[in-house]
Amino acid sequence: MRWSAAGRPAAEGADRTRPRALLRAAVVIPLLVAPLVGGPTGTPPAARAAPPVPAAAPALPAPPGTEDATDEDRPVRIDVGRLEPRTVTPGAVVTVAGTLTNAGNSTITDLAVRLQRGDVRTSRAELAAEELDADPATTVLAPFQDVPGSLAPGAEVEFSYAVPAADLRIAEDGVYPVLVNVNGVVGDDEQRRVGELSTYVVQQPVVPTARTAVAWLWPVVERPHRSASGGFRDDDLAASIDSGGRLDRVVAVLERLPGAVPPGGGQPVPALPVTLAVDPALVEELTIMAAGPYAVDGVDGAGQGTETASLFLERLRALADVHDVVALSYADVDADALVAAGLTDVLVRSLPGNGEGAPDGAAPPEAGPDAGAEGNGPGGRLVAEALEVEPRTDVAWAAGGSHRSDTLDVLRSRGVEQVVLGSDGLSEGRSAVGLAGVTAAAHTSVATASGPVDALVADAALSRVVGNAEQTAGGARLAEQRYLAELAVLTMQAPAGTEQTLLIAPPRDVEAGPDGAGAMMAGTAELPWLRPGSVAELGSSPSAPAGEAVDAVDAVRLDEAGLADVVTAVAARHDLAGAVIGDADAALATFDAAVSRTTSVAWRADPENFRKASIGLREAMDRLRGRVTLLAPADGTYSLASSDAPLVLTVQNDLPFAVEVLLRIQTRGGRGLFVADIGAQSLEPGERTTLQVDTEVRQSGGFAVTAELTTPGGALLGERIQMQVKSTAYGSISLIITFGAAALLGLLFLRRLVLFLLRRRRAAAAPDLPETVPQGVPLSSPPTRSPV
Repeated sequence: MRWSAAGRPAAEGADRTRPRALLRAAVVIPLLVAPLVGGPTGTPPAARAAPPVPAAAPALPAPPGTEDATDEDRPVRIDVGRLEPRTVTPGAVVTVAGTLTNAGNSTITDLAVRLQRGDVRTSRAELAAEELDADPATTVLAPFQDVPGSLAPGAEVEFSYAVPAADLRIAEDGVYPVLVNVNGVVGDDEQRRVGELSTYVVQQPVVPTARTAVAWLWPVVERPHRSASGGFRDDDLAASIDSGGRLDRVVAVLERLPGAVPPGGGQPVPALPVTLAVDPALVEELTIMAAGPYAVDGVDGAGQGTETASLFLERLRALADVHDVVALSYADVDADALVAAGLTDVLVRSLPGNGEGAPDGAAPPEAGPDAGAEGNGPGGRLVAEALEVEPRTDVAWAAGGSHRSDTLDVLRSRGVEQVVLGSDGLSEGRSAVGLAGVTAAAHTSVATASGPVDALVADAALSRVVGNAEQTAGGARLAEQRYLAELAVLTMQAPAGTEQTLLIAPPRDVEAGPDGAGAMMAGTAELPWLRPGSVAELGSSPSAPAGEAVDAVDAVRLDEAGLADVVTAVAARHDLAGAVIGDADAALATFDAAVSRTTSVAWRADPENFRKASIGLREAMDRLRGRVTLLAPADGTYSLASSDAPLVLTVQNDLPFAVEVLLRIQTRGGRGLFVADIGAQSLEPGERTTLQVDTEVRQSGGFAVTAELTTPGGALLGERIQMQVKSTAYGSISLIITFGAAALLGLLFLRRLVLFLLRRRRAAAAPDLPETVPQGVPLSSPPTRSPV
């Protein structure tokens, strides 16, 4: 017999539109079993894969890429607050309770609810296969139960539905897809299905034949809130750690875990060991906030999170006292983006360890304050001091679940002994989580160019279920049931007497809550077929092959335009490092920390603000280089008193470390004034230095001069200065002309003297003439002078 959309018998040709809510839930939770329906199918797959967005908002905001489960055909949204029992036992009563909300525009009357189930599933592969071929969930149809009242547009009504497990004919152990089917009359229409929601009913053996050990890697991470200059750009962190904020809920989930009091009394120990993955940059920001009034966006004392940060650090210390702690890279940098951009040194400086095992024995430069426990890098020391615990610094957790092979090689060579990858980041990752084969093993080894590196495989699908639990269609309780269903089939498919190992590592921006992640963690410790494990324990469990590291095709990376600005800023940093006298890495640690904050994986999802942060980083380096500069004369003119008088220039070094610089002076035309090369000059931090430059003036007058400071690598420091150098002294050419003219005048005077003396001598040697002229001798006339 076929059934209509309302769940009643239908005649031939009746509408057999397949319900779509289950496939929409599959969008919310990756690998979720596809639509489970209460009637025959007929809608093509393409139609089922395009869930519409309703006008009304869901009770919790949907995560990116997900949509609400209501539309014009299904105007009722179902939110489940209670689904019991978590695992069915003989004689149990299955109860579903929650609220029905009318997201449509018409009043709905004659409401009724029922459960209907599909065929049993006993393996993870079968659950995953339903995404492609959904079970119509019509194997068993429980009776409808009326819901009192009607639903006006936007109104909601509570409902509760209970049915004996026997009525659902749950006899075989396994996981049963079930559908919450809501019928009603919309306006003047006939009764039909107005809402639907899929979930699971789980039945496990009374005495489990196998077990699954589940370990948790819990992120305590937040996007950087400090700019490249070191100040807070916003006060959003204060809101995140305040009551109800994201980080507050992340910590509250762990604080509410059930605990056991050790024999002899003392502080309760959590029944579930959770490994905290802590970002050192977050701890640093909290420490700055807790220290007292802090500026926000340049406004002194504008920060409101001092007291909250102090209390939050105390909460973190209490958790670190009973849970293992792993220090992530400083600011949780995007390792793949850095390696791909040729910024391997930035990645190395950001690692929390001390760089043991690095090529040539070089320790990574500092990325933060130089303090803390010996053997840790800067990030590790930040976490150790703030949380008063010794964190692991040899673990690298791949954001997004995958790492490039060259990234893994860099990490291994710089002291990382274990990496955490997602099952999507390995060529045979499905086998590691029991999606291919019958066993699950979270411990494996991955080959790199420099040798194998130990690896833990996080279950990508379940990690996303945990991360999106608070936004799951139907509520966090259904996310928990999905979690239990996956673990149930994983345990059932394993050979008797074996134990599977599984690692759950939620996304960095996990939205946690007690009904979602908190309930999942608690269930791990309470159910007999599950066992709490730890990350350290998984690392010592038997290793199984999981293939090679693969770079996900759809992996998100940092924006290329922003990354180009980072490359420019880092190149300028390297050039400035060549000018530093002493330990350049220690001197530039503050800027290196800014580089790490700018390249955090948190910016993958926010390319616009990443580009702004990258521009700010480049400008910060320009300001840093501008703190070493020449001081120009007050009136822009400098006078030389003599031809070899030195040119005296003043240099200001406002940097907190000494640098070595070169002075370049150029004269326009290059004639008349020649300047000596004084070589590299050392400038002490925070002081003015006078430089005397030997000069040679070869002609008097004014000279246009350009002077600048550069690093030994040739990059400009500060600004070029233009000045006019004047000289009234004779240069060598002027002196040559002057002395030449004087010599010529002397020679001319000597010539006239010689001629004069010669004339005198000739006159003295001539015979005496008679005093009278004899008669008859004509008088000679004076000679005619030439006009020339």
